[in-house]
Amino acid sequence: MTTRTRLDAVLIEVLWSRVLSVVNEQQVALQRTAFSTIVRETQDLACGVFDTNGWMMAQSVTGTPGHINAMATGVRHFLKEYPPGSLSPGDVLITNDPWMTAGQINDITVLTPVFKNGIEVAYFANTCHAADIGGRILSAEAREVYEEGLRIPIMKLYDRGAINQDLISIVRANVRTPDETVGDLYAQTSCNDVGARALLSFMDEFDLDSIDPLSHEIITRSEEAMRGAIREIPNGVHEHETWSDGFEEPILIKAKVTIEDEDILIDFAGSSPESVRGINVVFNYTHAYASFAMKAAISPDVPHNDGAFRPVHVSAPPGSILNCLEPAAVASRHIIGHFLPGVVFGALAEALPDRLMAPGSDPIWISIWRGRPRRSDDRFTFSLFQCGGAGARASKDGLNTTGFPSGVAGVPAESVETLTSMVQHRRELRTDSGGPGRFRGGLGQWTEMGCVTDEDWTVSGMVDRISYPPEGLLGGGYGAAGEFRIDGTEEAQPKRLLVLDPGSRVQLNLPGGGGYGDPYTRDPEAVLWDVIEGYVSVEAARRDYGVVVEYLGKDDQLVRLPDDYRLDPEATQVLRRS
Repeated sequence: MTTRTRLDAVLIEVLWSRVLSVVNEQQVALQRTAFSTIVRETQDLACGVFDTNGWMMAQSVTGTPGHINAMATGVRHFLKEYPPGSLSPGDVLITNDPWMTAGQINDITVLTPVFKNGIEVAYFANTCHAADIGGRILSAEAREVYEEGLRIPIMKLYDRGAINQDLISIVRANVRTPDETVGDLYAQTSCNDVGARALLSFMDEFDLDSIDPLSHEIITRSEEAMRGAIREIPNGVHEHETWSDGFEEPILIKAKVTIEDEDILIDFAGSSPESVRGINVVFNYTHAYASFAMKAAISPDVPHNDGAFRPVHVSAPPGSILNCLEPAAVASRHIIGHFLPGVVFGALAEALPDRLMAPGSDPIWISIWRGRPRRSDDRFTFSLFQCGGAGARASKDGLNTTGFPSGVAGVPAESVETLTSMVQHRRELRTDSGGPGRFRGGLGQWTEMGCVTDEDWTVSGMVDRISYPPEGLLGGGYGAAGEFRIDGTEEAQPKRLLVLDPGSRVQLNLPGGGGYGDPYTRDPEAVLWDVIEGYVSVEAARRDYGVVVEYLGKDDQLVRLPDDYRLDPEATQVLRRS
């Protein structure tokens, strides 16, 4: 196999499936051994295997684009610092440098070389969001990266199997959650070992001395498929822009997408300059979400590896919000970075009218809570991830409370209330939050949090789309704007650290997704069922869709019909155009 330039298609499929099983085993090991809910429940992680060139061969089924694609470029930084031949069995490398990996110091990347017969044959890497990294409570308030916590350069976490105890001691002394943060480092190391053992077993089974030929074949096929998909799009230049709430002032995100034969150029020139607050985006992260957007738009079924984003060329002016320079603050870079797929889709909407989706809530809402339970000397620090509605698709409604483009999951109420003294008083779908359209945007959610404590407690909210709700696409309507309130009163600046009274309740009402297409072309029966399910109010059905829904139930109030009930148009409801 090592001498063949092209491999049999059937054999490639078998080998590719086995490689996927290897990285998925790596991911499962990570989630099952992790200490933090961020990794176990939210799945804010990435796992992948790389060949000896540092090219990403495969990723696991779960992971955020900001971690996966940034990790793919980050591995090259590792290999520049420790070239092949400079590492030994038992060595493990680590860094959280934002400009080398995933854009914030809470994201820690761990890389492990794999040896066969004393020779490096592959690398396993993973990136996880740490429960805490010291400095300020994770927020957008900082003005320099130095305020945001402990920054670890590329260095050894293990040296020939021996843990770097000095580094572990430094980490434990600088974070608020030492057990969770250090525990996750052990989990990150262990999962790489699990992947390495599975890969070596796979190589022995198929008598492989190297995975490089297989990697080259898989990556080349992905690149060819991606280029083939690009060739189907007419050449041209497409532009779009959108706005984020920003911190002290709104942020403009502007994209120009150029199709040139089998290459795509995405330029973010014209976007806002670098911010003085921690919402700046390193170029690694910008490239990650922009290249992900193109793959999702034109070739979603192609295996995701280094070849999938080779035809996508991304640029942003140095010193801009999407290519910040050291020592810019970057802790909340996702607030801006998660807008990028939406703005790229907006640019391509006319060129690909039947293949894209409207903007959704986009930035996932992350809130960091800290407090002291009653009759306890220990403070908790808890990261709550929440999802708003996704944008409507070209042929389907948007998904409710789904983290796109991040791909992370929300945190169950049971986890919140088991691990802290917080109480989730409310969590339900937010009626009328999905933007109207031929296909309706996904719904956001109403949530309300309290805390059983006798002392002040705090929340740091990293939220957006409060001033600028998700716009619709190709005639679709806006989704509902988000709301961040304390005891029902709107908070003017939710991105800063807020001190709460013991009896306070915090309302986080997440945005809905934008609609797709003219609302007056939506099937009236679909509008009726939206009302029955509670997704759309009777008033909104009339206002947004021109559909009148009247019920003959008790006191003319809306009643929830049993799932097996078949509507009788003559006896149960009246549908007509206004």
